Amino acid sequence: MRLALFDLDHTLIPLDSDHAWGEFTVRLGWRDADAFRRANDGYYADYKAGTLDIHDYVRFATGAVRERGLADGRRAHERFMAEVIRPAMTEAARALVRQHQAAGDTVLIVTATNAFVTRPIAQAFGVDHLIAIDLETDPSGELTGAIAGVPSFREGKVARVEQWLADRGLRWSDLAHSTFYSDSMNDLPLLEKVDEPVATNPDERLATLAKQRGWRILNLFE
Repeated sequence: MRLALFDLDHTLIPLDSDHAWGEFTVRLGWRDADAFRRANDGYYADYKAGTLDIHDYVRFATGAVRERGLADGRRAHERFMAEVIRPAMTEAARALVRQHQAAGDTVLIVTATNAFVTRPIAQAFGVDHLIAIDLETDPSGELTGAIAGVPSFREGKVARVEQWLADRGLRWSDLAHSTFYSDSMNDLPLLEKVDEPVATNPDERLATLAKQRGWRILNLFE
């Protein structure tokens, strides 16, 4: 197996899907705009700085859907895909995914954004395999605000990919080749694990590190 791993936000799409979903719920009137944006922007700054408390953030980020219910959330997400995500999906990003698929690589999106937000985005890219933050549900099937299992965030991305491989009777050493595309220093653990790390639309810290280590730098959104 040849494995092509992709981060999602600011890697395959030129925005943060979780942040954008939060803004979209404000547009729908599901959240007080000023209070929500202050908190949302604060969490986003923590993420970029590498200091995000992922459990606290997920409780916050799922608040609108928990209050409205999953049925309303899914209907709103269909609008979100049509109005926000699909217009942001570039042909360059689509072509990169198709290139790996045509080469016979197994393609996974590995993201720290939750599966409610990201599974339809993975499907829009034609990617069947998604590793995202799984959300706990209560006996009625509604979200609780907690994370189910290991969050696919920082070192957790490595753990989740290793579990995905183990479920198929594989280890890293069984792979013919592995590539990971990411924009963020938060993904350094997985970038260091694969055969071919690609700094994709990298933030300043990752761009500096990539140059020091001789990693390929790819800009999809220029």
